[in-house]
Amino acid sequence: MQKPLVFGLFFIAVFLEAGTYGLTFMLPNLFENFGANEKDVGQILGITTVSTLVSVYYIGHLTDRIGRMASLSLSGVAIAVSLFLFGMADSLGASIVIASVVLGFGWGVFYALPPVVLTRISDEKERVRVFSLHTVFMMAGFGLSPVLASIMEKRGLPTSQAFFVVAVVCIISAVLFYILRPAIQAMSEGRGAESRSSLTIESVSAVFRSRAIVPLIMVCLGASVFAGMNNFQTEFAEERGLDYANFFLFYTVTVVICRLLLTGFSGGRNPYAVIAALQYIMFASVVLFMFSGSNPSLFILVAILFGVGYGASYPVLVAMAANDADNNYTAHTLQIFAFTYFIGIFGFPLIAGWIIVDISIQFLLVLIAVLALVEASMALKRAIENRSLDS
Repeated sequence: MQKPLVFGLFFIAVFLEAGTYGLTFMLPNLFENFGANEKDVGQILGITTVSTLVSVYYIGHLTDRIGRMASLSLSGVAIAVSLFLFGMADSLGASIVIASVVLGFGWGVFYALPPVVLTRISDEKERVRVFSLHTVFMMAGFGLSPVLASIMEKRGLPTSQAFFVVAVVCIISAVLFYILRPAIQAMSEGRGAESRSSLTIESVSAVFRSRAIVPLIMVCLGASVFAGMNNFQTEFAEERGLDYANFFLFYTVTVVICRLLLTGFSGGRNPYAVIAALQYIMFASVVLFMFSGSNPSLFILVAILFGVGYGASYPVLVAMAANDADNNYTAHTLQIFAFTYFIGIFGFPLIAGWIIVDISIQFLLVLIAVLALVEASMALKRAIENRSLDS
C-alpha cells in the first residue's frame, strides 16, 4: 500500500473504535434505566480504571508476542464484546462488572498503541502533524458517538441501541487494523530493530528520571479535567435545562478544526509556551461554565473554548512526551503516558460521582478549575525553563 493510504485506513480505524469512549458519557443515562446513580457510574468506571491500568502496564508483553497491530485488532473485538454486554444489561450485576473489565482491557490497548505505531513510522519533525491527525480522528469518534446516542434517544430508541451500533463499528475497526499489519511492518523496516516494549522497573525508573516526567504528570491532570467536564455533562446540562448534545457537537467540531490547523504546525520554537496558552484558555472555559447558568449561548461558548484549550493542546503534549523521552525508552514513555492518562480519564469520575451525590456539582467544577490551572502553570514553568536554556 502507498503511505497515504496506510495512514488513511489507520486513522479511519481509530475513528471507528474511538466512539467507545464517547459512549461512556452516556452511562448515566443507561444506568438511570435500572435505578443507578452517578456514584454507581463512578464505581463502574473505577473498575474499568483498574483493568485499563493493568492492561497498559502489561501491554508490552502482549505486543512482544503477537505484535502491535494484532493487539490493536484484538482490542476492537474486546471492546465490541463489552459494549454488547453494557447494552444488554438490565441491572448492576455481574454482566456490568465483566463489561467494565473487558472495556478497560480493550480501551487500554487501543489508546496506548497507536502513538507507538505512529512514532515508529514517522520522523520526529512530523510528529506534531501526525499526532494531530491521529487525535482529530480520535476526537471525532469521542464527540460524535454521544451525538448519535442523543439523536437515537430523540427518536424514541433506548440508549442501549447506541451501544450495539458502536459495537458493530468496533468489529469493522478490528478488521482494518488486522489488514494493515503487513503494510505497517513494511513501513517500519529501515528504522532499526524494534526495542522490546515490556515495562520493567528499570525502564519505568528511566522514564521517570527523564524530562518526559512533566508531560506525564500534565496529561493526568488534563485527563481529569476532560473527564470532569464530559463524563457528567448529561447531568450538568439537565440541571440547567440545556441540551448536552450541543456541548459535545460544538466541542467536537472545534477540536477537529483546531487539530486540522495543527497539522501544519511543527511546535514552534517553544511548544510548551503554546501548550500553556491553550491550557489557560481551558481553565477560563471551566470558570465561565461555573457562572454561565442556563444561558444556551454561553453553554456553546464554553464548549468552543474548552475545545480550543484542551483539544488543541493535547496533540502537542503527546509530541512533547515523545520528544522529551530518552531514545531508548520512547515506546515505554508513551505507554506510561497512556497509563497516567487513564488514571485521570477513568479514575477521576470515581471522585466526581461521589462529589456530585454527596457534596455538589458546583464544588466539582471548582476542583476541575483548580486542576486546569495547575496543568497550565506547569506548562508555563517548562516554557520559561526552555527559553532560559535557549538563551
